[in-house]
Amino acid sequence: MLRKLFSHTAIYGLAPQITRVASVLSLPIITQYLTEVDFGVYGIITAVAGSMAVLNTLGLRIILVNTFYKSPQQFKWRWRQIYGFLILWNFPYSLLLWLILWWFVPQEAIEHRWAIIALNIAPAILFGPTSIIGIAFFQLKQRPLQIAVRSAIFGLITVMLNIYFIAVLRLGYMGWFISTGISTILSQASYFIPVNFKLKLTPIFNFKWRYIRQSLTTSLPTVPHYYASYLLETSDRLIMKVVGISTGNIGLYNAAYTIGNLFKQLGTAAGFAISPLMNASYKDGDDLKARNLVFVLQVGYFMLTFMAAIWLKEIFQLLLKNRELQSTYPIGIIILMAYNYRPMYLGANNKLFYEEKTKSLLKVTFIAGLLNVILNFSLIPFFGYKAAAINTFISLMYMGYSGYYLSASKRINKVPYYQMIWLGITIFLTITSFFIVETGIAVKIILSFFVLILGVLFIRKFSS
Repeated sequence: MLRKLFSHTAIYGLAPQITRVASVLSLPIITQYLTEVDFGVYGIITAVAGSMAVLNTLGLRIILVNTFYKSPQQFKWRWRQIYGFLILWNFPYSLLLWLILWWFVPQEAIEHRWAIIALNIAPAILFGPTSIIGIAFFQLKQRPLQIAVRSAIFGLITVMLNIYFIAVLRLGYMGWFISTGISTILSQASYFIPVNFKLKLTPIFNFKWRYIRQSLTTSLPTVPHYYASYLLETSDRLIMKVVGISTGNIGLYNAAYTIGNLFKQLGTAAGFAISPLMNASYKDGDDLKARNLVFVLQVGYFMLTFMAAIWLKEIFQLLLKNRELQSTYPIGIIILMAYNYRPMYLGANNKLFYEEKTKSLLKVTFIAGLLNVILNFSLIPFFGYKAAAINTFISLMYMGYSGYYLSASKRINKVPYYQMIWLGITIFLTITSFFIVETGIAVKIILSFFVLILGVLFIRKFSS
């Protein structure tokens, strides 16, 4: 079980990094052919499309997960109905996306409005639901390579197409849209044969409306839950622009996020890896095993984030070849340590997902996103862009720990999680890292070995 947790987390986490490294290496090639307008057009459209993406599945993935565990003999029949419904739902969803994009295409890109909209809608219409079914199946069957290999291959294809369309054909922002559209369609299409022919998960279009209505009753309350991540990840930059923070300072804040983004992706990978293992434990009635998996993941996170935080000054000097950008490491520490919320968040909310107590999640995730927006509007005008990092830390801590105090969570959780102790450790390590980051190399090396040994001992304790 422990080996699966770490190996699957590594597989889910490393595949996107291959693409990220390739993207970084391609920047010197393509950026000489791009202007600020290109970056602006692409940024606006991807932000708008991203804000709509949560409606693509209507939260029905939770039904796929739960029926897989709770109805192992009938899950395929239920999945096929959801598959058919999602294919039909994609048409009104695509129409809604078309209308939103039509109004938000910048004036500088009006001549390519139809092409931009088509390239954003085509992946959803063609193979969107197929990839949703395929990814869910391989994740729940604990076959991460099926997902990770596709992520790496089609990510690299995207990078190569970017170079071709932008650097060779000189298509500017359209090169990004064409590359992303082609690679996304190919990636989604790669699930078509496995899902429809090998797994026999063909869509049922004559589905039972009663079953779909019941499923939507459970899934729709999760839509604001998933939208919360959008509020947490983008509201700070948008609000900075609204309240008059300079573009340069927004750039400094983005630089401070460099390492935090990596741990955000690691948290997503960990969620993919740990959720099937926890659901299997819930199915067996072994809540203690599920809890200990969370504890193991949390200790592992503490090890990695704390060691990265105390070395962040040197890391920024290595990665960011600009003195102003390098000076943002204190903000980077706050953002980095904020992502320690993730393991305890999974511990509080995975059981709610499993028991389909999804309405309670609004009190956790959506309020966390709303809290971040309110704090940013309230504090950034007075304290500047640095306040956004503290706001993010507070909001993520709320999201990670508030779920344990929901009445629904108290009823279904059979074992204690000692959440206030973990929260206290997070705050202590965050404050401590601010002092240690300024110490000498020798001190950091000794402390890193100490943290590594201590972390391994705790992992062994919770995995025994």
